[in-house]
Amino acid sequence: MAGSQLNRRDFIRGTTAGAALIALGINPESVYAKDDLVKVVFLHTNDVHSRIDPFPIDGSRNQGMGGVAARSALISKIRQEEKNVLLLDAGDIFQGTPYFNFYGGELEIKMMSMMGYDAGIMGNHDFDNGVEGFYKQLPHAKFPILNANYDFSDTILNGMTDSYRIIKKDGIKVGVFGLGIELAGLVNKQQYGNTIYRDPIAKALEMERVLKLDNKCDIIVCLSHLGYKYDGPKVSDMVLAKSTNFIDLIIGGHTHTFMDRPEPIRNLMGKETLINQVGFAGINLGRIDFIFHRQNRQKITYNSDLQFIRTNFKI
Repeated sequence: MAGSQLNRRDFIRGTTAGAALIALGINPESVYAKDDLVKVVFLHTNDVHSRIDPFPIDGSRNQGMGGVAARSALISKIRQEEKNVLLLDAGDIFQGTPYFNFYGGELEIKMMSMMGYDAGIMGNHDFDNGVEGFYKQLPHAKFPILNANYDFSDTILNGMTDSYRIIKKDGIKVGVFGLGIELAGLVNKQQYGNTIYRDPIAKALEMERVLKLDNKCDIIVCLSHLGYKYDGPKVSDMVLAKSTNFIDLIIGGHTHTFMDRPEPIRNLMGKETLINQVGFAGINLGRIDFIFHRQNRQKITYNSDLQFIRTNFKI
């Protein structure tokens, strides 16, 4: 118990939490003993691209990195250490290794289910076997697929995905929704069929109203496969953050961007929206811890950690 409290105090000292707690009239040294705070841990991946095994030991830059076994072990370790953990994926689960060519995505979805993912979204490569191919793998998914701006009503996926989910962790209401990239010009029409792409900014504004104003969520997370940022008018996570009001965290994908830490962006309300993305191929596991005041569920601060996923090997 003493060691656990020491770790928690170190966590507070290592972030801006101490000053924030003092401003709220809370003693940083005693908050956990008094059970004043709740910590929710967000773990996340993106663009894993069927990387079931780690990269081979061949002298390449990513040798020994990634792989489901090492990721699963790391996630299990964190769950043993932390009470409130959410595991999320920002799309492009499929395509990239022979596992997808042979099994069509079944192995990837089954392993995500075994690791206990709480939600995921579809990236453009998740259409590589068509909407029918993705539909075929859904019985193996023990987690919801969230896509607010893909209208599947005239496809076999109608009713098989959700726009959002609300997940409760120790009294904290977490609202999670998903946004996908425009498919036309990126994916063959034959693969996405009659899927209709809706404007992601308009959908994001709708989702945050539903989650924040109607359902009183304490934190709103967007799983985005829009991409980190672009030159020109194309919608990206940067544009999304600046164009919305209540999103606290954007977990991104598509551009395979390796971010050492989340990037804070001011939203329309002048408040902070965090953007994060952890590369590709399951090389990294993103982690962001948010701390809330238990009594009023107010978000106080956050801490982030980028954890490399490496198998044990000798060269």
